[in-house]
Amino acid sequence: MTPPELGVGIGWRPEIAGFVAALPGLRFTEVIAESVDADHPDPQLLALRERGVTVVPHGVRLSLGGAEPVRPERVALLADRAQLLEAPLVSEHIAFVRAGGLEAGHLLPVPRNRAALDVLADNIRRTTDALPVPLAVEPIAALFDWPDAEYDEAGFLTELLDRTDALLLLDVANVYANARNRGEDPLDLIERLPLERIAYCHVAGGDDREGVYHDTHSHPVPPEVFGLVRELCARHRPPGLMIERDGAYPSAAELRGELDALADAAGLPRVT
Repeated sequence: MTPPELGVGIGWRPEIAGFVAALPGLRFTEVIAESVDADHPDPQLLALRERGVTVVPHGVRLSLGGAEPVRPERVALLADRAQLLEAPLVSEHIAFVRAGGLEAGHLLPVPRNRAALDVLADNIRRTTDALPVPLAVEPIAALFDWPDAEYDEAGFLTELLDRTDALLLLDVANVYANARNRGEDPLDLIERLPLERIAYCHVAGGDDREGVYHDTHSHPVPPEVFGLVRELCARHRPPGLMIERDGAYPSAAELRGELDALADAAGLPRVT
């Protein structure tokens, strides 16, 4: 399975739809799948697709890492949005959002043990069997780790990819956040992952609060994350990298600056 070449992109949000539409070299964007109204999709989103921009639906509610099987209606929504947007792939999170009938409203980390890996692999297979396109899965930023782990993160992700047909959505900001909060070297994870399985990457900003780094998506991308992008691309340049921003949107000039910095770090053409 070869991921399509995507280049440099930015996440589509209604608040910055005009900015995204005005980027002359944009080749791909990502939209939260559950935010797309199938009966009345945003005309600006459809206009991007019509001009040849790849639009990737990004799910947030499947709960792939939950002990309960994925709900067919949630998988069907992701499949429907892929068809509506003519997407070459879709993405979701290695996380759970519900348990015992309760919805957390947040992405929660999966224990890194064999039982959780079995459940996650099974849910991914159920999902990919019902999708018309490949699935890329994203490890999340987590403020805590469950005790008694049987794998480190690299081992857990590598075995998961070995056992499924999923691609990897690598969030470079999450790699940075987790390594910083654990007191680890982020390059250790990057060097041990099957980088050829990466479909695309997220790049985002965060904030340090009382010694804990939070992946906020509402702060500027720190230089360390751009540095990590350079290190990643020196080893294996992913098919696509995108800025992920949610809230506290800066000026258009600042967003263009981040996109240019990302393109330069990755050695890819600017889209601004």
